[in-house]
Amino acid sequence: MSVVTAAPAAAPAVCPPLPVLGRDVTVPLVTGGEAGYAALDYAASAPALQRVWDDVAAYAPYYGSVHRGAGHLSQLSTDLFEKARTTVAGFLGCRPADQVVFTRSTTDSLNLLARALPPGCRVFVFETEHHAALLPWPGADVTVLDAPRTPRQAVETLERALADRDPHGPALVCVTGASNVTGELWPVRELAAAAHAHGARIVLDAAQLAPHHPVSVADLDVDWVAFSGHKLYAPFGSGVLAGRADWLRAAEPYLAGGGASRSVARRADGGVEVEWHESAARHEAGSPNVIGAYAVASACRALTEAGFDTLVAREQHLLRRLRTGLAEVPEVRVLSLFGDDAPRVGVLSFVVEGWNSSHFAAALSAEYGIGVRDGLFCAHPLLRTLLGAGAGAGAGARGGCGSPETAPGERSLHAVRVSFGAGTPDEHIDRFLTAVRELVRDGARWTYRTEGGRCVPVV
Repeated sequence: MSVVTAAPAAAPAVCPPLPVLGRDVTVPLVTGGEAGYAALDYAASAPALQRVWDDVAAYAPYYGSVHRGAGHLSQLSTDLFEKARTTVAGFLGCRPADQVVFTRSTTDSLNLLARALPPGCRVFVFETEHHAALLPWPGADVTVLDAPRTPRQAVETLERALADRDPHGPALVCVTGASNVTGELWPVRELAAAAHAHGARIVLDAAQLAPHHPVSVADLDVDWVAFSGHKLYAPFGSGVLAGRADWLRAAEPYLAGGGASRSVARRADGGVEVEWHESAARHEAGSPNVIGAYAVASACRALTEAGFDTLVAREQHLLRRLRTGLAEVPEVRVLSLFGDDAPRVGVLSFVVEGWNSSHFAAALSAEYGIGVRDGLFCAHPLLRTLLGAGAGAGAGARGGCGSPETAPGERSLHAVRVSFGAGTPDEHIDRFLTAVRELVRDGARWTYRTEGGRCVPVV
């Protein structure tokens, strides 16, 4: 059973991290002094590449309206916007007839596709998905599949579910490329083959995959791919939905307004008659985020030029370093669906015996200047499956913080997530491991309390 791509065996001899914004930022520590900030929350938002920021700054003086002006700056902005679309299509290995629609994020992209589903469409999604993939299907008949424990089981589970449906009706499978909780790679190519063999289509949530591995729509044979710019080392506010055009052309515009319409006329009865564009503009109403699109394209170019072989090799080097260090701390349990040997990207979640995860993450930040994520990571069903009904994440035994807020009657099931990428230096991983060992051995050096459902240091 193959996954998206195989990881290289070792890191290259010379492979420095890519320059990112914030690499020189220092933050105050509650214990006194300052520390250089170790950003280890890439899975939520990766820092912008310096190259991307420089490209945006160089363009900013030439900013103009897109598709609507005869002036030089408007023409320049329109050209950059459309060339950004071409760059993204190349980065994703799109087929000649595919469309690239600029959105706000992965969530926005999947909601757009949800509004373009043909009538009677059935949607199949694993319970392991991010909420962006679990929730946007209000008008469809949704089947949520149980969490698989191996890549092969994922394919077999999908095949059984698809075999039980009406083979003549439309169907869509939505699956992640890399888990935002465990970092594990999913068998996208095999899932796509299973979907197509049963007459279904498939959309790939590449929010966590695209920043770490090459993604090819054609090679993976998926129908659509969605990702976010802010996870791909670009600033916030832009995302992509790329893939087949037919469902998008047939659907009413995601947003109605200027730019999406080709022609508007008043009818004799006082109403309005509209002819919508059939291009990607159909779902890009309003003035587009040209800077966001240009930033995404710049990130695509930067990652391509850096070389994914080199980037993947270095990330795997950091991942081995991280996992080896955590394995030396018996109180730490790393979460996994497919097992320790499963290929994964630089995303890892864990619980610590005797610790509430919010308290542990707060201590990492306040006492060491290390930024991680704690909670359920917008993947509540997956975390509950991984942690189990009887396996809490600790009860705050190390410092008085209560459990984060949960639904009434529900036990607190939360974890800590550490994630990294192309801009992470070795030193950040080493500092993190040192902090984990010290916290587990000695406890927190500061006093913490619960405020608004979160653990915070007492000032």
